[in-house]
Amino acid sequence: MARSAPLDIDWAPDRTSGRPVTEQIVDFMCERISSGAWPIGSRLPSQRAMAERFGVNRSTVIAAVEELADYGIVEGRRGGGTRIVSNTWSLMLPGAPDWADYVSSGFFKANNTTIQTINRLEFDHTKTRLGTGELDPRLFPRDMWRRVAREAADRIDSLGYPPPEGLDVLREAIAAHMREWGIDCRPERILVSSGALQGLQMISVSLLSAGSTVYAEAPSYIKSLQVFQSAGMRLTGVPMDGRGLDVNALGKLLGDDTATIAPTLNPIRATDHGDAVLYTIPTNHNPTGITMPEERRRALLAACTEHRLPIIEDCAYQDLVFEGPTPRSLAALDDNGMVITVGSASKALAPGLRIGWVCADERIVHRLADVKMQMDYGASALSQWVFARFLDSGLYAEYLESLRTELRRRRDAALETLDRLFAGRAHWNVPRGGFYIWLTFDEPVHMGRLFQRAIEHGILLNPGDIYDFRGNNALRLSYVYTTPEEFAGAAQVLADLV
Repeated sequence: MARSAPLDIDWAPDRTSGRPVTEQIVDFMCERISSGAWPIGSRLPSQRAMAERFGVNRSTVIAAVEELADYGIVEGRRGGGTRIVSNTWSLMLPGAPDWADYVSSGFFKANNTTIQTINRLEFDHTKTRLGTGELDPRLFPRDMWRRVAREAADRIDSLGYPPPEGLDVLREAIAAHMREWGIDCRPERILVSSGALQGLQMISVSLLSAGSTVYAEAPSYIKSLQVFQSAGMRLTGVPMDGRGLDVNALGKLLGDDTATIAPTLNPIRATDHGDAVLYTIPTNHNPTGITMPEERRRALLAACTEHRLPIIEDCAYQDLVFEGPTPRSLAALDDNGMVITVGSASKALAPGLRIGWVCADERIVHRLADVKMQMDYGASALSQWVFARFLDSGLYAEYLESLRTELRRRRDAALETLDRLFAGRAHWNVPRGGFYIWLTFDEPVHMGRLFQRAIEHGILLNPGDIYDFRGNNALRLSYVYTTPEEFAGAAQVLADLV
């Protein structure tokens, strides 16, 4: 095979600048790669040739190339020179901001009033939680937990600070579990977090810079949080259809053509605002319940690859498909290192366990681990041992089988109730898994008034507009926290109020 010609470089560092020459060279190369001018597979000139073109010593070039190699952007190959191997996540590592840069009294932005009310009243046991994102406590597998906790205790010989990446035994178990999802995952690519939300927080403060654009489905779970906004990111909504995120609409936002996007979605083009990423929940989407089919997933990956748009894939509900086959995750279809995957034990097993994880390139994991140490010195070692035992023993898989059966039973009962009470007054999706039914009223409803009146009648709702980029006429209904009888009773009160 003919050896490809090296890249042509017509640039030199600014000797009058106060910035170190090596830093200028690294930034120049990152800019060329991120812009697409230097695609993956391109071969750099020899170190001697680059030294001549940059007008620097060869040792300066070596230092710059070694730094790029440490970030995973370039790689030396025997007989093939140094080639570019990554043009997405790894480019965010150079000069990434430290967590300490963000710590101040005003770092976390306040949730809106509705969300604060929901967060407070979810602990009020007199309220029926008709939209909550948590399993019914009565489904807690008490006997199984006793067995797992006892077996985990027998394996624990100390409870000192765990490694920031997580206990080896759990990282191995999670990697094996992700291989069941079709992801080629090794333990070294896993970082254990204190819940999936912390994983998103670490990504936002260590891989993304202030002013970055985060694209997300409209509506989206992340819109009800302030994770990215508190770190200085901008959220931009991408329209959905019945098959999930609209890839054509994303392409228009990214500048494929001049077609107009609805102004209420606040379009921000990535080319206008530097760094950008996509946050998506393709399986059992929160809040709509939609599961993206594989052909749409492939189209989404192709579009993101074309635009060099990295993806944060939230797989919190990946284990909870109860109708039809479970689709492969985006990471399982990714051949270009585009996807960082976030997982969680909170939805299927127990939110109080506070165990989540991030699956990414090893260099990303090392960066996140450094931030993790600054946050909490590692996730609870006791919780890690317990979840590792659940996975290793096969009890987690056994539990999931029975849980999926129960969730499908509750979903079917909820759909029957909605057909009886809301047919002709609203429309809704039929989820294949997860927790949620997205109900939209056919006539305008004053959602703020409905929210308050429902509270007065002992029902806690999740209005759809807390998840959206514009007002809507929807509710996120959950069938997993209540029994079918409780759901039907609360839905009857809701129908009367509407």
